[in-house]
Amino acid sequence: MDKNILLVEDNDQDEKLILRALRKVNLANQVDVARDGQQALDYLFAEGEFSGRAGQPLPTVVLLDINLPRISGLDVLKRLRADSRTHLLPVVMLTSSDEEQDRLASYEDGANSFVRKPLDFGEFAETVARMGVYWLATNIPPKN
Repeated sequence: MDKNILLVEDNDQDEKLILRALRKVNLANQVDVARDGQQALDYLFAEGEFSGRAGQPLPTVVLLDINLPRISGLDVLKRLRADSRTHLLPVVMLTSSDEEQDRLASYEDGANSFVRKPLDFGEFAETVARMGVYWLATNIPPKN
């Protein structure tokens, strides 16, 4: 089974760092990127510009920023948990937020994990690499 990641990130610098960190630990898995909440939902439900994805498997894990244009990460998470096709899809909230209310809301809305983006470049890369190894190589996901 091919394991891939959906990265939902609107910050170009964070996107580049995340992709580089995953490559550095030899995770050659495909990483698709959505740059806002609406694009993420279109990708996951094979709608709009991603209608050609119909019938394609869901990603192994979604790395979801909280603060996104158009539709927030928390609203994306709520939509995923409300739909039988995606309610078990592993979702990691990957965010710069250190707000307790964001962490609590993420878990209340069904996030599998909440990871704060470290400010230090090296620490950020290491965090993403460990996360990638865990979700793609260690964790055993539910069958879609």
